[in-house]
Amino acid sequence: MTSERMFGTQRQERLLAELRGHGAVRVRDLARELGVSELTIRRDIAALAARGLVSKVHGGATLPSHRAAAGPPRRVAIRFTIGMVVPSLDFYWPPVVAGARAAAAALGVSIQLRGSSYDPDEDRRQVSRLVEAGEVQGLLLAPTLDGDGAVPGWIARLPVPAVLLEREPRGWTAAEWVRTDHAHGLDLAVRHLCQQGHRRIGLVLARDSPTSAHLMRAWRAGHAGMAELVAPGQQERVVRECRRAGVTALVVHSDPEAVSVAQCCAERGIAVPGELAIVSYDDEVAHLAEPALTAVRPPKSHLGRLAVELMVARLLGGGQRPAHRVLLAPDLVVRASSVRL
Repeated sequence: MTSERMFGTQRQERLLAELRGHGAVRVRDLARELGVSELTIRRDIAALAARGLVSKVHGGATLPSHRAAAGPPRRVAIRFTIGMVVPSLDFYWPPVVAGARAAAAALGVSIQLRGSSYDPDEDRRQVSRLVEAGEVQGLLLAPTLDGDGAVPGWIARLPVPAVLLEREPRGWTAAEWVRTDHAHGLDLAVRHLCQQGHRRIGLVLARDSPTSAHLMRAWRAGHAGMAELVAPGQQERVVRECRRAGVTALVVHSDPEAVSVAQCCAERGIAVPGELAIVSYDDEVAHLAEPALTAVRPPKSHLGRLAVELMVARLLGGGQRPAHRVLLAPDLVVRASSVRL
């Protein structure tokens, strides 16, 4: 009984540590990482919520509002309704949504969530429905930005203000956005690999991803002299090119591509990290690989929280408030794929 109780305490401490670092946790992810059932994690969350240490949300938990008083949570009068359109509801974006909802609950904001896809036409349909209903005073958007500037121009003409999530449209002077500092994330990954003794480091990028564009610019600006870009494509080709070029470490965006590279290495008998170290970028499913992948983790929950706070400040401040453009630093989560034990 004592050992079971201690194990439960350790699990809950781990849960709280994840919340303090990232603002939100998902039951599914934590259950997989700790090797327990989702029901066990839900019970841990319920126990912590009963002590006022966490707030339960659908599919996980968030930190409680710092202004929450002891006893039953105080209802906050709804002041604004904000529309939120994200390109995915099952990869990368759920923690962003959870962070936004946590901030909204504390600030008296109702969020109307819409899932889109990485398609400008679908983005327009979802945004138009929110605006035409006449119920939202602001929008949180993660649109697919086309090359000719049509989407930013269309957003700028909307009758309600918008804050962009993980997007930075070039040439749009009035844009307000909050995104991850991906250049810093890449620096974290490369610096870590250099500390492990690697000098031939490659970068593999997912095609047609807004994050990939930021990583490419950062790579060319700061790392082209000591590392190289390994052509994306079939993972067998990536591994073959690494062997040909003498690359001993890879930074791979995103997690599914990194997991595929690790699986290809296992099939070819290439030791990870002994012969090829791997750092993933996104940290959605990196911990599920074998070995578990070191990963750059964007501050997704904090990004959602800050976007809501920026929108509320904008609605309260009106035209006198200057546009804010905020970069948030990611973390590096070190696992077995990059450290020789």
